[in-house]
Amino acid sequence: MISLLRHRASAAGKARLRHSHAGRMALGFSALPAALLILAACRTATLPGPAENGWGQVPAILSQIRPPVFPDQDFDVTAFGAAGDGRTQSGGAITAAIEACAGAGGGRVTVPEGVFLTGPLVLRSRVNLHLQKGAVLLFSRIPEDYLPAVFTRFEGVECMNYKPFLYAVDAEDVAVTGPGVLDGQADSTVWWFWSGGRDDGWREGLPSQARDRAELLAMGEAGVPVAERVFGGGHYIRPNFVQFIRCRNVLIEGVTVKRSPMWCLHPVLCENVIVRGVTVVSHGPNNDGCNPESCKNVLIEGCTFDTGDDCIAIKSGRNGDGRRINVASENIVVRDCVMRDGHGGVVIGSEISGSCRNVFVERCRMDSPNLDRALRIKTNSVRGGVIEHVRMRDVEVGEVSDAVIWVYFHYEEGDAGPHTPVVRDIDVRRVSSRKSNYALLLEGYERSPVSDVRIQDCDFDGVQSGNRLSHVSGLELVGVTINGKKQ
Repeated sequence: MISLLRHRASAAGKARLRHSHAGRMALGFSALPAALLILAACRTATLPGPAENGWGQVPAILSQIRPPVFPDQDFDVTAFGAAGDGRTQSGGAITAAIEACAGAGGGRVTVPEGVFLTGPLVLRSRVNLHLQKGAVLLFSRIPEDYLPAVFTRFEGVECMNYKPFLYAVDAEDVAVTGPGVLDGQADSTVWWFWSGGRDDGWREGLPSQARDRAELLAMGEAGVPVAERVFGGGHYIRPNFVQFIRCRNVLIEGVTVKRSPMWCLHPVLCENVIVRGVTVVSHGPNNDGCNPESCKNVLIEGCTFDTGDDCIAIKSGRNGDGRRINVASENIVVRDCVMRDGHGGVVIGSEISGSCRNVFVERCRMDSPNLDRALRIKTNSVRGGVIEHVRMRDVEVGEVSDAVIWVYFHYEEGDAGPHTPVVRDIDVRRVSSRKSNYALLLEGYERSPVSDVRIQDCDFDGVQSGNRLSHVSGLELVGVTINGKKQ
């Protein structure tokens, strides 16, 4: 039977293997188990072309992403008293420059070469915070400097908490640009140990986020008004580094981001977002590189991510709070990026209760023994949500430690809730990899299989354990090899 299937696939050149609701199993690359043979079918077909399979939408998406526009006037922070000596607290002077710029109708707030110590900064509409070559914004290591608490999101749940280091709410035409550095100074002695991880500096007797995080999640499920979910001083929920909320026409370009307390770049409920040419090197706990959450029309291009968690993670709110807000992430384009260390290269979830659609990933390079997966989708029946229309093409994967393509419905709580997730319509083309444990790890639920996954013209080499499939419907393999063997 195996020989017959392979002969027909070879003769047709474009065979599709359909795996319908396959039970939980590990599928080796050298043989197909009997259960799969019973369910497998082989027929000649041609998968849709680039326009038909969704890529034709990308030009229209990009045409909607309008970059911010700023008046041609500069406001040098040193003219307002900022000192680039690495010792003088310059946050007040930088804030004065931002306010003066906004009051004059907008422009560039320029930070020249030097090391400028600052607290949190709040950007305004039509303000471009521009870090010139050699400029470093060194953010305070004193948590009290990030008070009073402000409206924010922590892991997909709204609350009042410490100010993000760079923050904007309800702004239009806002940017952080230039070749300078944003350094959060987080390490195992400040911020990171709040995660409760021993590898991140926590020891018996030190505070951690565990109690506060559990209380916040419970508040979200109970529908406690956001104004009453007050954390900040006396609590241990870490702030994000760059967080823009309900903003329109956002640009983050050229800067290097280092040592964040947790998520590094976090646009929330934003529309028309460009993240371009950014380098993120931050290896603390939950140090995701870029997490667009409940955002529409996002372009992430030419960036380098070397992170302690997911490189790019698309979110849309967590559990009941995410369903309350109910805003999907949609129209996300990722291209020409480099992913090094991290739990996943491009990730969707797990805070995905508001759903996600139309994700396009192309021409990226992912390679590290400390990178776990290339495309990662994580959810469960507590999160819920619908994830659909995900496209990846022309991606070069060197080494990942787990699976190249990973879809997993048993993340964290697993199947413990009434909100059955849906993952459907994933198309992966011309992806190559040199080393991984699995090529594909796809695990849905019997009542909600991972459906309509199409893999075409992909070569997975150095695969140790083949594929692992559980409750998958409509898996199509065309021109796929694993360790040089046609599938």
